[in-house]
Amino acid sequence: MEASTALSRIGLAGLAVMGQNLALNIAEKGFPISVYNRTTSKVDETVDRAHNEGNLPLFGQYNPRDFVLSIQRPRSVIILVKAGLPVDQTIAALSDHLEPGDAIIDGGNEWYENTERRIAQASERGILYLGMGVSGGEDGARHGPSLMPGGSFQAYSNVQDILKKVAAQVDDGPCVTYIGEGGSGNFVKMVHNGIEYGDMQLISEAYDVLKHVGGLSNSELADIFSEWNRGELESFLIEISADIFKVKDEHGDGELVDKILDKTGMKGTGKWTVQQAAELSIAAPTIAASLDCRYLSGLKDERESAAEVLKEAGMTDSVGSVRSGIDKKKLIEDVRQALYASKICSYAQGMNLLRAKSLEKGWNLNFGELARIWKGGCIIRAVFLDRIKKAYQRNPNLASLLVDPEFAREMVQRQAAWRRVVGLAISAGISTPGMCASLAYFDTYRRARLPANLVQAQRDLFGAHTYERVDRQGSYHTEWTKLARSADAGVGIFN
Repeated sequence: MEASTALSRIGLAGLAVMGQNLALNIAEKGFPISVYNRTTSKVDETVDRAHNEGNLPLFGQYNPRDFVLSIQRPRSVIILVKAGLPVDQTIAALSDHLEPGDAIIDGGNEWYENTERRIAQASERGILYLGMGVSGGEDGARHGPSLMPGGSFQAYSNVQDILKKVAAQVDDGPCVTYIGEGGSGNFVKMVHNGIEYGDMQLISEAYDVLKHVGGLSNSELADIFSEWNRGELESFLIEISADIFKVKDEHGDGELVDKILDKTGMKGTGKWTVQQAAELSIAAPTIAASLDCRYLSGLKDERESAAEVLKEAGMTDSVGSVRSGIDKKKLIEDVRQALYASKICSYAQGMNLLRAKSLEKGWNLNFGELARIWKGGCIIRAVFLDRIKKAYQRNPNLASLLVDPEFAREMVQRQAAWRRVVGLAISAGISTPGMCASLAYFDTYRRARLPANLVQAQRDLFGAHTYERVDRQGSYHTEWTKLARSADAGVGIFN
């Protein structure tokens, strides 16, 4: 569109795929927007798209000064550039022209402590700051993402009307809410991505078991996943998996999914989630297992060599013998139930991590509201998020999703199928680290007494770390070795 004398309502800097799509989404909702990118061709490309997609009120600017001055005050500027140094460079370029009361909104996958540093730096100049998680990929950005803004509440209030229109819309409102202070928005998005890692790993394991133990074709898998997407597993990831199984290879026979190299990429948010879980002493084994699997997938050459070496050492393929007695229909139903139960554990771990960080930082996160804004737009959107929302509405101080009465009942109902699938996979030599981690988490969490008493006794023996007793108060230390040797001498156990 031609340059306009009227000021834009908001600005967006950084016109890669996500930035372009979000800018067009904002313009399509009727909010005039100025856009800027250091590479001018990106500005032209975005302006052309705005013209072609309905003469949308989007205006290209070619330097930071003109860009900032084209936005009405108090100005709100979204930046969507690569996390880290590029964010600092973009802020520096824009800050020369921003005034007190203006706001910067970082929509990237940023480490939350970087956002907290930038909030402090911006406030010295009177500039407001939001770190806003944006989920949904390019399609979500264009047609309705899940938005997780944290930081300055005033900055959020200034653009609340825009964000509510731009976000995905579900039955109980737009998929955006003010998350909390500081870097809470980035932290929530990071944990969302960790849950996403777990979800994707669990789905890939379900696929692996059905394909290799069940002997199902891609066509059958497409039908199964489509059917699952009409029930309790209804979700974006199940839906797209059904689509993936249908796509033919245009360069050869069969389906494309079978031709894809089995090496998974990653951008770091899953690793951050696992690191934070360790820092906060929160068990997140399903998410950690999914991260480990991405690392192992990267060792493609080593895995191929290992397969050869172990085959020569006598390793045989046990899938065939397991498959021979399989009831396919029963296996499909068991895998469905195992996947659902495993997913609940993964979400429980993510929510517990959010709760621990919220307590540490005083963010006062609303977990029911987080589940609600993940119901649409984002990658982990799923029908059972509504049930998670209701669980936290019933009890905002819920210790774990596993002890919500409804989820507890479902876990108990599904555990037999879950154990059958994991046992079958182990027998067949099919790795299911995500499902195994979820099941181990469930079995550990539900046991009133664990073998940790022995671990604590070992720690006391070699390090005098002391222990507590179940029958009396206080800390105790025992001279274990001395007492054990004297017991041997006195009793003569080998006589």
